[in-house]
Amino acid sequence: MLLNTFWGIMIPLFGTSLGSACVFLMRSDPDTASDRSHDRVRRGLTGFASGIMVAASFFSLLLPALEQTEDMGRLGFVPAAVGFIIGMLFLLVLDIVIPHMHLDRSTEEGVHSGLSRTAKLILAVTLHNIPEGMAVGVVYAGWLYGGKSISLTSALALSIGIAIQNFPEGAIISMPLRAEGMPKFKTFVYGVLSGVVEPLGSVAVILAAGVLLPVLPYLLSFAAGAMMYVVVEELIPEMSEGEHSNVGVLAFAMGFVLMLCLDVGLG
Repeated sequence: MLLNTFWGIMIPLFGTSLGSACVFLMRSDPDTASDRSHDRVRRGLTGFASGIMVAASFFSLLLPALEQTEDMGRLGFVPAAVGFIIGMLFLLVLDIVIPHMHLDRSTEEGVHSGLSRTAKLILAVTLHNIPEGMAVGVVYAGWLYGGKSISLTSALALSIGIAIQNFPEGAIISMPLRAEGMPKFKTFVYGVLSGVVEPLGSVAVILAAGVLLPVLPYLLSFAAGAMMYVVVEELIPEMSEGEHSNVGVLAFAMGFVLMLCLDVGLG
């Protein structure tokens, strides 16, 4: 069980690392890339990641939370609703407190700091990865501690889904840094480091879940709320801004359907 859990929480990091490695496929001269083409790719990757996260929030987290509270009758929605709201508020607080900057914006968000632009960009992606690590951790904790409606295959499906959506996230953080002139290997390392928070978050949740098992439905929906905050506050606006394009919407649909197939097929 422990070995399965270890590999399960490491799979998302592999996805981030592979995405970051895309920087080695870029041309030596980053200025030769078309800005318009880069914008379409960025929208597509962001939309794809959004679709996976929305589907994972619902099928892998909220539905199991609701299934575990069926014995509460008509009040079975309370743990899911409360956990979801707290999860969104938790990410809102982190968004306000942690200094970070998004690639498509020139202003710093969060508490003012003297950090470099690169550090703020990495913190922005790291902030996105926190709820994903928590989501994987709480699902594996539910399986480890015998939570009903959570199987090893369903936990694995979530890990694979998060890893797939981490692939574009790794590319989104590493390739623009390369376009700004940073050496390829350094951008790859930064991309990987942005994903390290996921296995660390997973381990923290698993260790705490032994005590918090009675409130597992709250934890599942908490992770769902945190992930949805990232989607609504950051990813969807990024895939929709600027000149009208259907690329982000189509990629969102592809990501959603892929996660749905993984969850149902493996779960």
